[in-house]
Amino acid sequence: MRFPRVLVCIALPLAAASVAYAGELKGVVTAAGMKDNADAVVYVDAIAGKAFPAPTTHPKMDQKNLLFAPHVLPVLVGTTVDFVNSDAVLHNVFSPDKCCEQFNLGSWPQGQSRPYTFKARCVATLLCKVHPEMEGFIVVVPTPWFAVTDKTGAYSIKDLPDGSYAVKVWHPKFKAEGGGPVTLAGVTSANFAMKK
Repeated sequence: MRFPRVLVCIALPLAAASVAYAGELKGVVTAAGMKDNADAVVYVDAIAGKAFPAPTTHPKMDQKNLLFAPHVLPVLVGTTVDFVNSDAVLHNVFSPDKCCEQFNLGSWPQGQSRPYTFKARCVATLLCKVHPEMEGFIVVVPTPWFAVTDKTGAYSIKDLPDGSYAVKVWHPKFKAEGGGPVTLAGVTSANFAMKK
C-alpha cells in the first residue's frame, strides 16, 4: 500500500521541473502614431550555436475578401507556407524582395493552394498582380519563439527556457526594428515602444 506514495513523491519534482523550464515572455508593444498596436512581430533573435528544425506542418496564408489573412505571418527559417485562395476570383502571390528570391507563384482559382519555402531570414512583402491593392507580410525569423501583437499591443511567447535573450520587434509601418535585451525567469514581462 505504500507503493503509490513513492510514485507521487517522484512525479512531483518532475512536474515542477517541467513547469520551471517552460517560461513565458509577455508584454505590450506600443506603436506611436498608429490607430492601434496590432501586427507587430515580437521574436527572440538568433542564439549563438543554436539551430532549429523547420516545422513539418505548413502554416497558411489565405487570400480572402481580397485581403491577405493574416496580414502579418511570422515563421521560422526553413518553413513552408501554403498560400490559399478562398475567393471566387483568380489570385496571384509574388514578392519583390531579394531575401525570398523574388518568388512568383503564378495565379490560381478558389479552393487551391501553392507552397513556398522561406529559406533565409527575411521580411517578405506579399503582393497580388491581379489585385494591386492587396498587401501582406511574411516575417522569417531565426528562432521558434515569436508572437504577433493584437490591437491592444499585447503579445505572449510561451515555452521559452529561462535565460538572457536579444528580443526584436518588427512592425510593417516602421523602418527600424525595436526591442532590447531581456532576462527571462519564469513568467517575465517586457514592454516595447515603436517610434518613427
